[in-house]
Amino acid sequence: MRVVLISYTPNPEKVVAAAIRQCRSSIGADKILSELRDDDVKRLIRNCIEMGHLSPIEHASFTFLIEGISRVTSHQLVRHRIASYSQQSHRVVKIDPKNFVIPPSIESNPEAKKIFMEALNQCMEAYEKLLSLGISREDARYIVPQAVGTSIVVTMNARELLHFFSLRLMVDSQWEIREMAKLMLREVLKVAPTIFEKFRDYA
Repeated sequence: MRVVLISYTPNPEKVVAAAIRQCRSSIGADKILSELRDDDVKRLIRNCIEMGHLSPIEHASFTFLIEGISRVTSHQLVRHRIASYSQQSHRVVKIDPKNFVIPPSIESNPEAKKIFMEALNQCMEAYEKLLSLGISREDARYIVPQAVGTSIVVTMNARELLHFFSLRLMVDSQWEIREMAKLMLREVLKVAPTIFEKFRDYA
């Protein structure tokens, strides 16, 4: 699995802090932005989050490239509706028979892995045969297991990311999406450490 932060709001924490201060100021956010000091930014964000006044947090957004996750995890991911998604299409892109995710519980059990790989290989052989018979990728993909790897570009604002992390970093979350959330958290901590500081221990 690979997660890369490919784009984000420039100076995300300053933008959020300016939005917070603008709510109670007659001065425009542009002037506030130019006058904010680093300690003001941290204080404003922390107070805002503590008070539950989260709408200003939405002004910072983050776009990730996520590669090598299963369709199982991509289906869980897109349930978070306050986000934008662009997923690799297996209707158009030919499925790579080597691009599959094997759960650790199966990987570590030789007998389980043998069963898993046999079933996977059978499905992929059937997929290739269907293609050779002239069946479109769009229809042949119906036989492909949920373990198939995929890539997706995801954009979330900071408020939705806080909500996402509160659910998907927890121990009762499925292992693959939890690992993905951890990698996403590591990326955003580099550019917006104050906004996401309450989750730092999960990184």
